[in-house]
Amino acid sequence: MKIQVGFEMTYEFQQVTPLIAVVGMHFTRASDIIVPDYLITEPPVPISPYRDGFGNWCNRFVAPAGRMRLSANGTVRDSGLPDVIVPSATQCAVQDLPPDTIVYLLGSRYCETDRLSDIAWKLFENVAPGWSRVQAICDFVHNHIAFGYQHARATMTAWDVFNEGKGVCRDYAHLAIAFCRCLNIPARYCTGYLGDIGIPPPHAPGDFAGWFEAYLGGRWYTFDARNNTPRIGRVLIAQGRDAADVPIAQTFGPNTLVSFKVWTDELV
Repeated sequence: MKIQVGFEMTYEFQQVTPLIAVVGMHFTRASDIIVPDYLITEPPVPISPYRDGFGNWCNRFVAPAGRMRLSANGTVRDSGLPDVIVPSATQCAVQDLPPDTIVYLLGSRYCETDRLSDIAWKLFENVAPGWSRVQAICDFVHNHIAFGYQHARATMTAWDVFNEGKGVCRDYAHLAIAFCRCLNIPARYCTGYLGDIGIPPPHAPGDFAGWFEAYLGGRWYTFDARNNTPRIGRVLIAQGRDAADVPIAQTFGPNTLVSFKVWTDELV
């Protein structure tokens, strides 16, 4: 299948403001891209691209004072298959993990492993290591959190989510990631597009989505504690330790987000 993805964001800047936008399809989808989702700024400004420490492509530029519109619109080829399920995937011993996965065992800005470790072991120590344990984590997080956009908070951490029992997709991911790391399973945060392909209406408003990947059986697998069911048409933008590493737009000055629109549509 073919999927059209894109966004429009309009900001009001009080002053000249440096900005980093992480909004393009991930390089792992490069061979699937039919129409590139180039970032367009209005008014146009010079953009300096670079690759961050996690391999994500970032766009660095300076926004002038006043109103600025950021947009992109691309088309990607997709298998049309739901997320893979591999119940036989095993958990690797820490000493056998590849060096580049170790960072995803450590605590981070939104995933406080030190505060959640005892809780994680009490909840999941009797679940078999591997896929079953990660799925048990997703089941718990999915049932523990009440979803609502009104619950979104920039300072919300995994510890907060566990205690408050409410949040948005990134909060589900943060709590699941923290539990995985507490149990010695490398887990990393993912942000991207996830539409409603294969899901009956009514559909929620378009938005960017947050999910996570766990390292099992020698590779990374997708898990989604928010939806907790295999989904079709997931288009990755960026990966990191948590949402602090992969903000859609990191601004270095006061501003107001005036409007925001995201689309992920199957093309026929």
